[in-house]
Amino acid sequence: MKALLYHGPGRRTWEEVADPTLLEPEDAIVRVSATTICGTDLHILKGDVPEVTSGRILGHEAVGVISEVGSAVRALHPGDRVLVSCISSCGRCRYCRLGSYGQCLGGGGWVLGHLIDGTQAESVRIPFAERSLYTVPEQVSDESALMLSDIVPTGFEVGVLNGNVRPGDTVVVVGAGPIGLAAIKTARLFSPARIVAIDLAPSRLESARDFGADVTVGPDDAIATIGEMTGGLGADVAIEAVGVPATFELCAGLIRPGGHLANVGVHGAPVSLHLEALWSRNVTITTGLVDTSSTPMLLSMLTTAQLTTAEFVSHRFGLDEMQDAYDVFTNAAETSALKVALFRG
Repeated sequence: MKALLYHGPGRRTWEEVADPTLLEPEDAIVRVSATTICGTDLHILKGDVPEVTSGRILGHEAVGVISEVGSAVRALHPGDRVLVSCISSCGRCRYCRLGSYGQCLGGGGWVLGHLIDGTQAESVRIPFAERSLYTVPEQVSDESALMLSDIVPTGFEVGVLNGNVRPGDTVVVVGAGPIGLAAIKTARLFSPARIVAIDLAPSRLESARDFGADVTVGPDDAIATIGEMTGGLGADVAIEAVGVPATFELCAGLIRPGGHLANVGVHGAPVSLHLEALWSRNVTITTGLVDTSSTPMLLSMLTTAQLTTAEFVSHRFGLDEMQDAYDVFTNAAETSALKVALFRG
């Protein structure tokens, strides 16, 4: 089969590799119908995630059809169309029993495209299949379901839920890329008074308005704008959705006393935490890796059209156009790419 391999910082190839095989009784093999590229994949290619070794197949998001299951898999069968979660769950360890699947101690967590081969391939082995795959209803398209592999539950859980968004809040989302847009869309479920999107790129600010932001502003004007609209208090919730020091520090400067800063971005460099300014302000700062515990609920909302996700996809490619898709997604400022989706021909 063909797959996208990481060969060290800045090096990737689309090449022939061996087909995946069942290694454990709880495994399944999924024939990939659709996959996508995540900002985390770009961090890996920059060298920000040193645990990813040369020769790894990247990718942790997909929709596909099961071709084979292990002897311990009972609830899934060959031919089932499934959503591949970016998080795998052993279901037995302390964290999995609490629903914190991202922190799995039993061989799960974020492993696909990280510690084991991932989904940017024609087929993929999925560990702990019954707790890491979700059957996709017939009325939900591959493209719509694909957005629930990672970005929508990440924006919702790590941004909106960790940020404790409540009715009437002023919510600021710094970074209007796919994760930031997912946070904007799902924050709307909690009826905030206003959502403010902050980004450098005019095209992304336009997308933020389309996804539900009430106000859009560049970072240079953000503190003054938020101060003016909140009577000098600051935002109730600031969601960091970029992963660079400047955006985290901006979020810290935007929240009111008693506010929440929810970090979602993947950071590859140290960040300054100005406790000399924050120690007396009763702020809550959260970090996190998505657990995907919300995926069944989000999939149910997608099925009943209470949630839509296809609008995240801005560019579509064939699976064998993986290198072109990476070029488009990497240069999002020029291409206005949100999510790219790649489909089996």
